[in-house]
Amino acid sequence: MTNDYLLKAFSPAKLGSLPLKNRIIKAATYEGKTPDGIPGQALLDFHQAVAEGGVAMTTISYCTVEADARINDQMMWLHEGIRGQLTDLTQTLKRTAPGIKISGQLTHSGGFTKNRKLMRLQRPVGPSKTFNMLGATAGIPFIDAMDSREIDLMVALYADAASFMQSVGFDAAEIHFGHGYGLSQFISPKTNKRTDEYGGNLGNRMRLPLRVLEAIKAAVGDDFPVIGKINLTDGIKDGLHLAEAIKVATLLDKGGLDALVCSGGTSPYNPMVYFRGESLGTGLAEQQKNPLARFFLKIASNRLFKTYPYYENYFLEDAKKVRDSVSCQMIYIGGCTELESLEEVMREGFDFVQMARPLIKDPAYVNNAIASLDSGKTYVNGCIHCNRCASLIEAPGGVYCPLNKERAQCN
Repeated sequence: MTNDYLLKAFSPAKLGSLPLKNRIIKAATYEGKTPDGIPGQALLDFHQAVAEGGVAMTTISYCTVEADARINDQMMWLHEGIRGQLTDLTQTLKRTAPGIKISGQLTHSGGFTKNRKLMRLQRPVGPSKTFNMLGATAGIPFIDAMDSREIDLMVALYADAASFMQSVGFDAAEIHFGHGYGLSQFISPKTNKRTDEYGGNLGNRMRLPLRVLEAIKAAVGDDFPVIGKINLTDGIKDGLHLAEAIKVATLLDKGGLDALVCSGGTSPYNPMVYFRGESLGTGLAEQQKNPLARFFLKIASNRLFKTYPYYENYFLEDAKKVRDSVSCQMIYIGGCTELESLEEVMREGFDFVQMARPLIKDPAYVNNAIASLDSGKTYVNGCIHCNRCASLIEAPGGVYCPLNKERAQCN
């Protein structure tokens, strides 16, 4: 391997104080592999494939901080009842893929939920009282505004969840501040209509996210890296845009964040900002068993999901503006599929790269890329960005690459 920037990508580095064998990280993508909220063999198999395939760290997605923080009742929440299963998972990954590190994405759905099996709450809570677009079809059409007690509890839940994660063998935590979930709902002016100290100007809207960061850092200590995932833009009118996103990043940086991931878009309003490529409606229609629902999704897909043509490194220019404003490490995400794109990201001075769809397409991306480079050949990932993998999050068995399955069936 002679290319200096690709050599950098596949060489050891430290994330905070955590040594990683290279700079490639499996991004958090909800796997859909925790039936009844319990991690088991399916979740292990998914992460074992990418761990053995050569990534430095894999991220277990959507680890919610309490049962009522889930979007649906099949998601995992961090509690003592799954301590054994999660400990077995982390130990097995580290035994079968030596050197692998494991991160967990700490999340709270806020008001964006269709979970009817609430355990503590009467109905979902968020920064402001509003209509629950996702929950309307599940019979929970309204969101209550969080009071001070609920806000304090959320801070404590995040800290407890991070401590639990550390105790069962995780090596780092990623706080999800983006994509329209609970903390993002406080940051975004679109969803935060409060008039108290948690609403209004950006400093107030950042008060809860910064409290959460502070509590997590205090709970896990300095040797357990804390990553933050933010939006560069919400991709919606009256939402968060780049100028404020840069200020969000600087506040989190000053708050002690070890590394920053810059994404964009919102699951409730405009998820295609971060997916790009073919509309999610195509895959979602394929998964519908109800003919009427399938027909509706097909004809309404263009209205429900905006079109954003895919191109490589689509967040790079805006992420560079954040990079120039912070001192913490930067983890690039967004369309870094082929080696030319990885080379560009390294050349631009980013510390690490997170990948999602390329690793669903080829879990052995890192090993295959290194082998190709060492033999003087060209590695081509082959992901076509159809987004059909993403549409499988609630399908039986969860996420996989349909293209791989179709090819296997043809052989």
